[in-house]
Amino acid sequence: MAKKSVASLQTGTKKLTKAIKMVKSPKTGAYVFVERVMAGDQVSDWLKQK
Repeated sequence: MAKKSVASLQTGTKKLTKAIKMVKSPKTGAYVFVERVMAGDQVSDWLKQK
């Protein structure tokens, strides 16, 4: 399960997006949220990764 956060960060001419992905930990089996700030066109590729 993954979701893209609503917040868009804008710095100068670059428009950045903060993406949040829920990942299952292999050690404990608990879910962990991974956050990353990146360009908007890279978000869908990052969310598709395992």
